[in-house]
Order: sequence, then structure tokens, then C-alpha cells
Amino acid sequence: MTTDATGADVTQQALASLRPTTDPRLRELLSGLVRHLHDFARETGLTQAEWERAIAFLTATGRTCTDTRQEFILLSDVLGLSMLVETLNGDRAPGVTESTVLGPFHMTESPPRALGDDIDLVGRGERCVVSGRVRSADGTPLPGAVVDVWQADDQGYYDVQQPGVQPAGNGRGLFTADTEGRFWFRTCVPAAYPIPTDGPVGELLRATGRHPYRPAHIHFIAAAEGHAPVTTHIFVAGGDYLDSDAVFAVQQSLVQDFTETDDPALAREFGVANPFRHARFDLVLERTA
Repeated sequence: MTTDATGADVTQQALASLRPTTDPRLRELLSGLVRHLHDFARETGLTQAEWERAIAFLTATGRTCTDTRQEFILLSDVLGLSMLVETLNGDRAPGVTESTVLGPFHMTESPPRALGDDIDLVGRGERCVVSGRVRSADGTPLPGAVVDVWQADDQGYYDVQQPGVQPAGNGRGLFTADTEGRFWFRTCVPAAYPIPTDGPVGELLRATGRHPYRPAHIHFIAAAEGHAPVTTHIFVAGGDYLDSDAVFAVQQSLVQDFTETDDPALAREFGVANPFRHARFDLVLERTA
């Protein structure tokens, strides 16, 4: 079959080839992908050399992925696609904690820890306590809720970025809320940091004149029976890059004060030296059953 100058016949042939697909959602997704990719090529006048360079870029992205690094997630993040998918799927009840991107560093399981444990195994940086409650949108506490936490250290590095420097599991913890839905742990105030720039995503940022920095934050995944889990962050109020996050993930409701606290009794209760920073953050989940 011949094609016209716009390649419209090729597009129709490619779409027709998907009609036998028995999974209707897969057929819908692939058909939309073909239409948009073909339209993109026509709209931009994509050259053969540009197409080959794009294939080489994606190949390099795949080769950069390891057991502890996910370059494709990073690529999705910096293109805004990760946050767009979160937004499109974030139609939650009023008052429920807003979700944001998973990020590329949830690549290893967080070790189970007791409430109040210190996840900063290096012991540097400004001491901090994070506390809160996991509850349903109607205010009901969720005892036994599981809270998965991970963060960069005070220098802006995750444990998987510095094997042999940071102990495995540094900055990570899997906590179980108490009978009142409460959780708390000790850590250091995280630092802002650049996403990895030594791979294809870094090349893309440099080519487009973009900075690679993320504002300081702590990651959470909260889950409880009968409720939809939420993947979110808390961002350190007053920090740099809150208005220019390299992965577009800042939600205003997630910007929290890490308040300097001078309370000897509270310091003794939490097992930290006084004064210390204290961030309070409730995780509110939407009921599903």
C-alpha cells in the first residue's frame, strides 16, 4: 500500500493492526499512543537523524537503570509526566492528604522500625522529630496503619547513592502506628539536593538549561485496611527550590514547618537533645470500604 505525503495511511494501518487486541484498555492505550506519536512526528517535522538520536537516548536511559537507580522514573519526573499522572488520579475526598511523586529512590525496602527510632544512622545534621497521626477523612484514627518513610541525609544523598559511605537503610523506616493511629520518629532535617545528572536525564536538563534541584523533603507512603494508600512528601518550609522543583511535585498543603522547639520535657520524651526541630504531619486517608 502506498502512503500520502503526510503518512496518514501509515497511521491508519498502525491503528488497524491494533483492532484484534482483546484487552479493550490495552487497545485504547496503544491506539492513543500511536495517534499522538504520529501526530508529534508530523507536527514537528521529525527528521531521521532526530529519531535515531531519540532512540539512542532511550536506549541509554534503559542501560543506566540498575537495582538501585531508575532512570526512566527520573525521566518521567523531569518531563512532568509522573506528577501529571498523580494529578489525574488524585480525585480524593476533601481533607485527604494530597499525593505526589514516588521518585526514583524507593528502590529498596525500608527496614521495620519501632516508633521513636532514629532513621538517621549517620548522626549528622540538625536533629529533628517527625510526628503525626494516620486517620480517616472523617477523623477516625487508624491504629496499625503502616507508614513507609525515606529521605536524603543532611548532605542531600540517599543511602543507595553512597554505598559504603551510608549504611544500607539510612534515612528509611517502616513504622506501624499505635492504637491511636500515632507515629513518630527521629531523624535529621533533610537537605535540598540535585537529582542524578550523570546519565541521560542530566544531559536533557543541561540541553534545556534547567537546574536539577529538588527542595528538601521527606517521603511517605501510608496504608491502612479499608483505605486507599497515599504516596506523598512533606517539604521543609522556607527552603530553596519550593517554587522550581525539578520534578514539579510541590503541593502547598505539603509544605510543613520544621519548628525549632525549646522544650526540655518534650525533648526527653522523644529522646533528643534540646533544642530540636519538630515537624507535625497527619496522614489522612480516604475510605474505600
